Amino acid sequence: MDKSTQNEIITFKVDETIKNAMKGIANRSDFIRSAILTALNNTCPLCHGSGILTPHQHKHWEEFTRHHPLVDCDQCKAGHFTCEFSHQEHHKEE
Repeated sequence: MDKSTQNEIITFKVDETIKNAMKGIANRSDFIRSAILTALNNTCPLCHGSGILTPHQHKHWEEFTRHHPLVDCDQCKAGHFTCEFSHQEHHKEE
């Protein structure tokens, strides 16, 4: 296997609660990989999961939200942004 395709081993500590919760998982490595990939795919594209915007990002965010209010979907109740300039509905007829 060439060096560019080798897997890297990463270890981390967990508390007793997580250790006990994972006891019944057959392949913990696959579970952890999947959980990490899911978390990375659902990370905020602005703050990258930090929860903090830079002053410049905040300025752009304020401008964006002026015309894109956060609303709850009438059907699924999920919060999402809408565009004041668009008349498209969030859900198509199912």
